[in-house]
Amino acid sequence: MIDFRSDTVTKPSDAMRTAMAQAEVGDDVYGEDPSINALEAQAAKLLGKDAGLFVSSGTQSNLLAILAHCQRGDEYLVGQQAHAYLFEAGGAAVLGSVQPQPVMLDTNGLFDLDQLDSAIKRQPSMHHFAHSKLLCLENTHDGKVLPQEYVTDAQTLAHEHGLGLHLDGARMWNASVAGGQAPAETAAGFDTVSVCLSKGLGAPVGSVVVGRQDLVDEARRWRKMVGGGMRQAGILAAAGSHALSNNIDRLAQDHANAIRLAEGLAKLPGVSVDGPHTNMQFVSFDGLDPAVLAEKLAAEDILVFAGSPMRLVCHLDISTKDVERALGTFSSAVTELVG
Repeated sequence: MIDFRSDTVTKPSDAMRTAMAQAEVGDDVYGEDPSINALEAQAAKLLGKDAGLFVSSGTQSNLLAILAHCQRGDEYLVGQQAHAYLFEAGGAAVLGSVQPQPVMLDTNGLFDLDQLDSAIKRQPSMHHFAHSKLLCLENTHDGKVLPQEYVTDAQTLAHEHGLGLHLDGARMWNASVAGGQAPAETAAGFDTVSVCLSKGLGAPVGSVVVGRQDLVDEARRWRKMVGGGMRQAGILAAAGSHALSNNIDRLAQDHANAIRLAEGLAKLPGVSVDGPHTNMQFVSFDGLDPAVLAEKLAAEDILVFAGSPMRLVCHLDISTKDVERALGTFSSAVTELVG
């Protein structure tokens, strides 16, 4: 089976399973799980931050960071199309009474900084408004890497208004590899950063939020409040540590496979490709129904989401050989459907 639906569908490798089986564990609610403590320290050091907190998911990681930065009646500024606003069930508003202030992103996932500036409520503001407290960026956004100059300008704008800075870096590892930066460089300037261990890096579960010690301490308190405290979860943390130690640099292979896939698909009749963007591309089809194409591909053990455009994601469970087989299958199916 070749599964292009997401880089979350990977299975733990044999070496990762061995690390999990051999993990030393303890009660993490008491701070006594050595494998979790080691992962949190490893992630914090890798990203150049004071401390880290292991959590169950990227959604929880973003939620805890927002709640650590903001009080009831505050607001965070976030992209209209960003994951932390659009795909996380309104958690900050529901659980923390923190208001999102969405601002439109362009096709590259960037704010117009003048428009962003106009959305910030100045302090002291009239009592009619929520208090702007936090700016959230996302890197990568739909696989697209934020330019460093843009990140610096956005951070400067946030500092001018006394805003905290959070990075939804679920796929920040891809941004670092694609940009030739160390992870700490990509994470620099942010007070908190959320990074995913199960997107691209191959761990079965988990994210880490890293940042200033006071903010991580507050996030830990919120983790307990929302039921995220775990006990002998070092078995999971060991998978994350293995992923951080072994699977970051190899993301370059996913990017190379995405390039090959995009080049091959672009040669097919009626097919246009937006990308590749790191490990992703977005494919549109003229004259055929993506749902019908998805059914034909599934019959050949190739899984895709039948979107328009269709997002195809390369990851560590897709080899270069798999890409070549997939291109042949796409070619046959598209040729048949467009006649």
